Amino acid sequence: MPKPHIPSSAVRRVLRKLGTDLREARQRRRLTMAVVAERAFTSRATLQRVEAGDPGVSMGIYAAVLQSLGLLDRLDQLADPAHDEIGRSLASGELPQRVRMSTKRRKQSDD
Repeated sequence: MPKPHIPSSAVRRVLRKLGTDLREARQRRRLTMAVVAERAFTSRATLQRVEAGDPGVSMGIYAAVLQSLGLLDRLDQLADPAHDEIGRSLASGELPQRVRMSTKRRKQSDD
């Protein structure tokens, strides 16, 4: 039997903050838990788990709650390569220092 995944303290902290932020967004919109749960096609109990930052709730449920609050458009930016400074710097480190044109291409460009 596989060992259950235990998220790191950093993951738990971020999910708790996300849950708190989602609860505050719901309250600012003056929406009840029942309304948001219905709009997210989930139960009120699951919404309570989302607002508590439960790491056992699927990403799909978190996304559905974001959508029900009108905040889904930001989710697709999380891992966007345009905002991945580390990934871009690592990728640029793999670029060759010099690029040589093949003899076939050199002949084509001379023509």
